[in-house]
Amino acid sequence: MATETVYIIQAYARGRGEGLKAEPQVGCKDAAEARRKAERLATTFTDKGRQGVVAFSVSADTEMGDYDENPTVLFRAGRLPETFDV
Repeated sequence: MATETVYIIQAYARGRGEGLKAEPQVGCKDAAEARRKAERLATTFTDKGRQGVVAFSVSADTEMGDYDENPTVLFRAGRLPETFDV
């Protein structure tokens, strides 16, 4: 089992009612890149569009598809699901 750290950016757009809709995740090569890209996305929020963005890392065995359930948040901005409450 080869465990590695995966760096991910997840943005959220306005969904139905007050809900949030996840946009496609973006993988990054390291924490610095994930934080930098998430900070850039945070400047694109609109009332009817993107509502929030989070960059996080997680330990994973990508071959088996097993991911740690406790992500380490690197950057967060805007409205996010409760999963990312710090």
